[in-house]
Amino acid sequence: MRVKTGYYKQFDADDQLEFPGEGYAGWCKDDLELDLSRTAIVVMHAWDSGSRDQFPGWYRAVEFLTRANAIAEQELPRLLSASREAGMTVFHVVEPIGDYYKQYPGYKHAVELAGEEDHKIEQISVDESHASLEAFRKANAFPGTHNIDDINAGFARLDIPDSVKPRGNEGVVATSGQLFALCQERGINHLIYTGFALNACLLLNPGGMHDMKRHGLLCSVVPEAVTAVENKETARGEEAKQLSLWSVSLFFGFVYALEDLVSALSESKLGDGHAND
Repeated sequence: MRVKTGYYKQFDADDQLEFPGEGYAGWCKDDLELDLSRTAIVVMHAWDSGSRDQFPGWYRAVEFLTRANAIAEQELPRLLSASREAGMTVFHVVEPIGDYYKQYPGYKHAVELAGEEDHKIEQISVDESHASLEAFRKANAFPGTHNIDDINAGFARLDIPDSVKPRGNEGVVATSGQLFALCQERGINHLIYTGFALNACLLLNPGGMHDMKRHGLLCSVVPEAVTAVENKETARGEEAKQLSLWSVSLFFGFVYALEDLVSALSESKLGDGHAND
């Protein structure tokens, strides 16, 4: 399948300019081949985070939740529907809190494939000074002492929204090892990420781009199907998201506009078999 593919052309700097980097060609788009049998859509950390009325402290500290909820209801279902109809593999990366994801057959299969894993990372010893600094960060940097109870209550009833719940035997994973095992089993070497948030969990958490790139996979993104952690200075224009898209293009993979990808998937003819059945 050929699809319009976005990438950032980071050359050539022009030393005749005051700022040589302004000579870069910048964002480009070309029709490139996308092998659906080797590619999977990843839905990562799409949470049912309740409402602002239920957990006001969570929404005060994590401002992207409102955007994430809208994407999960409006954009992700369109992409997932087109992907499933085209026979494309779909994986789900969950936050391993509670047991809301453990009943899915795709999770049980991933655990069987990956085998026993040591989830604990060896920790440095913590002294009183370290603990004091961490406590200060939680109280004064993020998320704020008055928000913690609401955040804990929200995570205590964490679930996957109905709009993006796994179907059939779609892979469900909680670790990078489980995701890699599924990729090996199904011959997947290119992951196209969706979910929340691009410059946090999708890059750094288990099952995210950083770990999967270390396994040799291309890691791409659909900009309309992600959001990012923004700050006071970037929130209005979602500038942190824009910078993160550039980072993905430069270091991990490609950028596929939602309309381009859905259109190409709708026209594709992978075959009668569905990869997730």
